[in-house]
Amino acid sequence: MKPKVGDLPPPHPYERLIEARELWTSGQRQASALHEVSYRACFKPQLPAYFITRHTQPGDLVYDPFGGRGTTAIEAALLGRRVATNDVNPLSRIFTEPRLELPPAGAIAARLKSLEQLLNDTAPTLTPDIDLSMFYEAKTLRHILALREYLRQARASGVEDAVDRWLRMVATNRLTGHSPGFFSVYTLPPNQAASQKRQLLINTKRNQTPPHRDILKLIAKKSRQLVSDLTPAQIANLHAAARDARFLTNPAAATPALADNTVALTVTSPPFLDVVQYADDNWLRCWFNHIDTAAVARRITIARKLEAWDVAMREVFRELHRVTRPGGHVAFEVGEVRKGAIRLEETVVPAAESAGFVCRKILINTQAFTKTANIWGISNNATGTNTNRIVVLQKPSGF
Repeated sequence: MKPKVGDLPPPHPYERLIEARELWTSGQRQASALHEVSYRACFKPQLPAYFITRHTQPGDLVYDPFGGRGTTAIEAALLGRRVATNDVNPLSRIFTEPRLELPPAGAIAARLKSLEQLLNDTAPTLTPDIDLSMFYEAKTLRHILALREYLRQARASGVEDAVDRWLRMVATNRLTGHSPGFFSVYTLPPNQAASQKRQLLINTKRNQTPPHRDILKLIAKKSRQLVSDLTPAQIANLHAAARDARFLTNPAAATPALADNTVALTVTSPPFLDVVQYADDNWLRCWFNHIDTAAVARRITIARKLEAWDVAMREVFRELHRVTRPGGHVAFEVGEVRKGAIRLEETVVPAAESAGFVCRKILINTQAFTKTANIWGISNNATGTNTNRIVVLQKPSGF
């Protein structure tokens, strides 16, 4: 019998493995500004940092099979580790690779300056293929179209460089949001794009029309913010990681480009049943980057029933066991879903053990309520995915 929302959960079958406490202190919550690239359902960089510093050494390979915005990869690189990241959505590489390459600030500024005339010359010749007038003022939209076309041509002709990739990443991040720092009129937080129909309702409710935005100035401002607190040592670490970083776009259960027994640590968070619609949330970002949203949606693992999610995760764990080195670890973050009525770690542990892993512990990070959750109308820790629940696994040394 399935539990009902509000019912008290049954006793936890892995009670002896549970350790609930504050895993990182308030001082440890000060992460690099380089992580400030919004993406739906991403975890905070303190989570991978906690495991990277405990279970790896500089030069070890750290992996994330559900890469998202690249939190694990960026944090691992900052800490001097090698990185591999995988995600079926090509947006993941668009967000991650440029922050590892980290082009010089002067090169970014020079490229933006060179684009001023190009955008003005190209913009009048372009028309959008979809109606975006509910998000953008007319001139702003023409400049977005011109930048989009410049980036498309640079990639198609093979002349795209690290500076172009950086501009693509920042522009993709600035497309829509709820402050004047974004290209759009006020809309949802930038980790979820409103539909065109919903944005029209938002505009009516707020009695607003899209204002003009200087997109190149906003890109320059965000670029400065992202690199504002990097140290020379961190910059050197990022560049070192970029030299042999692996960016994969495979299903997480099939990553043949990763060799057997090479990954020291995996830190990841898989799709949680039907909680987040990743493709729908990123439709506008996909449009800007000429990515087929429907094709991405078909590849993303979003199971609506626990049984199907279990089957998918068992395949993932078999692949993780193959690539993990003997003695290596996996930190598998599963949050909380459906008001805690479903405890995904109870599914994760037997699935991982069936692949050959040993469960060392289940960490539950207790944390204060977040501002982001308030935006979504969530008023307490009983709703949403506000608690980190991490299953810590190890591949025995005998393998």
